[in-house]
Amino acid sequence: MAGTAPEGRGGVAAVVSVLRRHGLFERERVRYVATHADGGHAAKARYALAGLGRCAWLCLAQRPAVVHVHAASHASFARKAALLLVARLAGCRTVFHLHGGGFRRFATEEAGSLQRRWIRHTLERSSAVVTLSEGWAGFVREFAPAARTVVVPNPVALPAAPEPAPDPQRILFLGRIEAAKGVFELLAAGARLAPAFPALRLVFAGAGDEDALAALRRRAGELRMLGRIELPGWLGPGARDAELARAGLFCLPSHAEGLPMAMLEAMAAGRAVVASRVGAVPEALRDGDNGLLVAPGDVDALAAALASALGDAALRARLGRRARATVAAHYSTEVVCGRLSALYRELAGTRR
Repeated sequence: MAGTAPEGRGGVAAVVSVLRRHGLFERERVRYVATHADGGHAAKARYALAGLGRCAWLCLAQRPAVVHVHAASHASFARKAALLLVARLAGCRTVFHLHGGGFRRFATEEAGSLQRRWIRHTLERSSAVVTLSEGWAGFVREFAPAARTVVVPNPVALPAAPEPAPDPQRILFLGRIEAAKGVFELLAAGARLAPAFPALRLVFAGAGDEDALAALRRRAGELRMLGRIELPGWLGPGARDAELARAGLFCLPSHAEGLPMAMLEAMAAGRAVVASRVGAVPEALRDGDNGLLVAPGDVDALAAALASALGDAALRARLGRRARATVAAHYSTEVVCGRLSALYRELAGTRR
């Protein structure tokens, strides 16, 4: 298996970390090779070359039964497509595990004609394309009709039963601090809600470049919200869990997503979730049942949804209970690891 370093930041790292912690690697004798890590461009390039070189050697020298790569768009796709080519030449069965809400745009709009052919070829020549939802599987089948898709959602560990949130007007965002994640819409919605909710706090937890962070602080000042926001940076698992335990609401108003790990973690923690209706989010969240959904970029709808949850403790509790039950039934580590084990064993039995 190849992908981002498990100790790194982001959704793929979180997925790999969960799979490793919950026994998939030991049960299926998975050897993991990191081909990406956080850092500057030069460091990332060195890490990628070293990882790809090691993967290629393993494929050619040891010929593993299955080569499973976690891939997204742009450079991530290029690295993994090259690795899968080597794996196929070595006679290995291959799994392309699709992550990232931007892949549709990458494949259909940003890529040129030759690159689109390369993307389609890579998907169709893979033994299986793992997607995070039925919606993403439908896109892959439309874009690459000969591809074989298998739906395996992101896994999330189910923590102990949650206590009531000590700060019910504290809204937590977990993700990269950038416009595409909807942070400016959340800030604008918070400004509208502040007069009615005097204890309102917006916590924007995640990494971001200095320009994005400065822009968010500047806009908060313009909206007279600077004293109501917190920017703690990227949070490790312990700090993340502490913030989830403290917050009354979790909000992810992204413009595009795959199946966001941060949202699943909030659901597992029993927190009421308000999120935008993008990617696979609507397959996990049913509006009014286990969460609240709004259109991406719609500040009015976002403010209304947040207000309804902030002002109704019973609603928050019911949404949180239903969200946690959804994770237990469909996104638990047992369910997801079982699906991957079954796929590995099927492919290993059909190796050339």
